[in-house]
Amino acid sequence: MKLYMHPVSMTSRPVRLFIHEKGIPVDEEVVDLFTGAHHQEPFASINPNKLVPVLEDGDFRLTESSAILKYLAEKNDLPEYPKDLKRRARVNEIMDWFNSNFYRDYAYGFIYPQVFPHHKRPTEEAHAETIKWGKANAENWLGILNDYWIGPDRKFLTGDEITIADYFGIGLITLGEVVHSDFSKYPNVKRWMDNVKAAIGKWGEVNEVFYGLVESTRDQPLEAIR
Repeated sequence: MKLYMHPVSMTSRPVRLFIHEKGIPVDEEVVDLFTGAHHQEPFASINPNKLVPVLEDGDFRLTESSAILKYLAEKNDLPEYPKDLKRRARVNEIMDWFNSNFYRDYAYGFIYPQVFPHHKRPTEEAHAETIKWGKANAENWLGILNDYWIGPDRKFLTGDEITIADYFGIGLITLGEVVHSDFSKYPNVKRWMDNVKAAIGKWGEVNEVFYGLVESTRDQPLEAIR
């Protein structure tokens, strides 16, 4: 198998974490997002969406992070994607929630416009309003994550055992570290994040390049969630 990815891509990171942590034999190929390689051949033909990650398994190809995690867990018969119908449905549900609700406002409305020039809005006023709107919506979703999905008792998103939902969620939510959010307003979220990071032994190794990006924004005047 082969994974096309970039080490700071928020959607590549969950897949890379799972692969490295579980020792799944996958070759990795970096697609340099910062030079626009995802818009150029040969990658543009590999994934017409021009996004990473992409998993190739022989002549079979997957282009969505959530689907890749499910495929890898199922192919390797791993407990992080439970066989029990209701437990698996709960994992699917929370992964869909992160994709459909949380990440849209959190990333594309709030953080990406601050960090990446190609997300800059056409006027300063529009840009400021986008970030304000995105932050308010992101805080609403974080409140739901804190109070409903995690609550005061859950160690991980679906109970006491880590699942691919945790791998997926932690990869997305730690985007907030790029703007130096500390999530102190959301103690259950913070506790869950700490639990997942502690449970993934390869966390530091896989995220070395990502934390280089975090350090590079340290002195920038960015809006954070605190």
